[in-house]
Amino acid sequence: MQIILTSTITCPHCGHQKEEQMPADACQYFYTCEKCKTILKPKQGDCCVFCSYGSVACPPIQNNKNCCT
Repeated sequence: MQIILTSTITCPHCGHQKEEQMPADACQYFYTCEKCKTILKPKQGDCCVFCSYGSVACPPIQNNKNCCT
């Protein structure tokens, strides 16, 4: 399975979408929306903002690892 490194993140506050590069071997815990400046954090049970608000889960999850560290 090929790991996807880009994900479109959608701000739950204003709906702004932006395609972002994900780190290949880590999770991103914070993300600032460039439109409304809201700082996003993962939803409960998710390891990162891409798993919560992205169109594609983070690479460690795609690679069937339990969680990001």
